[in-house]
Amino acid sequence: MSQGSPGSRAPLDPTPGPPAPPNPFVHELHLSRLQRLKFCLLGTLLAPIRVLLAFIVLFLLWPFAWLQVAGLTEEQLQEPITGWRRTVCHNGVLSLSRLLFFLLGFLRIRVRGQRASRLQAPVLVAAPHSTFFDPIVLLPCDLPKVVSRAENLSVPVIGALLRFNQAILVSRHDPASRRRVVEEVRRRATSGGKWPQVLFFPEGTCSNKKALLKFKPGAFIAGVPVQPVLIRYPNSLDTTSWAWRGPGVLKVLWLTASQPCSIVDVEFLPVYQPCPEESRDPTLYANNVQRVMAQALGIPATECEFVGSLPVIVVGRLKVALEPRLWELGKVLRKAGLSPGCVDAGAEPGRSRMVSQAEFARQLQLSDPQTVAGAFSYFQQDAKGLVDFRNVALALAALDGGRSLEELTRLAFELFAEEQAEGPSRLLYQDGFSTILHLLLGSPLSAATTLHAELCQPGPSQGLSLCQFQNFSLHDPLYGKLFSTYLRPPHTPQNTSQIPNASSPGSPTALANGTAQAPKQKGD
Repeated sequence: MSQGSPGSRAPLDPTPGPPAPPNPFVHELHLSRLQRLKFCLLGTLLAPIRVLLAFIVLFLLWPFAWLQVAGLTEEQLQEPITGWRRTVCHNGVLSLSRLLFFLLGFLRIRVRGQRASRLQAPVLVAAPHSTFFDPIVLLPCDLPKVVSRAENLSVPVIGALLRFNQAILVSRHDPASRRRVVEEVRRRATSGGKWPQVLFFPEGTCSNKKALLKFKPGAFIAGVPVQPVLIRYPNSLDTTSWAWRGPGVLKVLWLTASQPCSIVDVEFLPVYQPCPEESRDPTLYANNVQRVMAQALGIPATECEFVGSLPVIVVGRLKVALEPRLWELGKVLRKAGLSPGCVDAGAEPGRSRMVSQAEFARQLQLSDPQTVAGAFSYFQQDAKGLVDFRNVALALAALDGGRSLEELTRLAFELFAEEQAEGPSRLLYQDGFSTILHLLLGSPLSAATTLHAELCQPGPSQGLSLCQFQNFSLHDPLYGKLFSTYLRPPHTPQNTSQIPNASSPGSPTALANGTAQAPKQKGD
């Protein structure tokens, strides 16, 4: 068993180290002409039969799932199900589930290592989470309990299987739901083996298997031992990955069902025993387990994660969106025939002016309600549904492309810097700094706090001067390239330039990898 000690479990060093890993949110599948021919042939003959039979088996699971919970009250479902219901229904669902994956082409599940008992490890953590086929890991784990969205209860068959599983449900719409989930996980994990194990995918979303995303702390809150479980798909062609950008659900399903044979490797690592510091700090615990699993997989452990609906990557000490919403806003406005440079923003430097959606539409001269609602939603709104028009002014200036980077960063500073009580100088404080990075780079609002404090360290104040801000945004070897990459004009009257994609030399990913070069303008 892996034993913890304070010395061996120090937090990861936050300083920039070796080049960052490949972008884990993008999966590109390149097929040769021969492979395309093979998939066309097998996809026509084999895939439809496999998918049809798999759906039949999926619906056959429903009676067993229903029978296990039929007639039981909510109070009875708060305890683990035992007796004949457990024996008959559990074995029926387990057998049919294996048949379902077999019909989809997963002919072999190779298991390495030994699964720990529920007393040794009440919690299982599986990674990398790369596809909707990953629930296959439940089979060698003897169908442990899972955590799922409460909304999935309304999905036919899936809802019945979640009730059968006595899954822990979390609702995105109920603020108190997460607290109840934490309490329920802790209750089951500390039940002394009364409850079956709980399985988590701590990354929380799918990647392309090339790096581990940041682990969320939910699986580690109870502070109990966990057993890491590795999932690999050692096939000659990766048809299973379902990343943020890449093949969609139907294509992944079709390509995988067209493979003559798909193999899954499930490896149980030694139980990870948390040290006292990790038991008290779920984030430290999660980071260290992530590091152990990444080392076993031979891939990097990253700080990349999803924030809201956007994937963010790490560049130096800053988290930035893979594709800032600013770019999407530019597409919306251009589609509406609006030229950002023709709008009189009317924002006063250093003073917020809150506007409603109707006033926003008048200022931008937009008439289509759908376009107005779409464009307005890109800006941070307060409790009354109003936005600070300085945000709009800066976004329009960035999209216009008529300003140099020096002029644009000066405008950003003038809009959000604050007057000093003593002296004529103006300083950019943490809130304004975070807002600028959120608008221009897509950084989460909380992600720039540490960086702002570090930039302010040379001086006695807690704010940045214009010189300090422009040194950071224009001349810093790393962050200067980041600004020049993100703020390349997405559209100019003379030339339509392409937004850098995830794999291009001027992309955010290339910056994270340390391979970025000066961005080049490229026409369609």
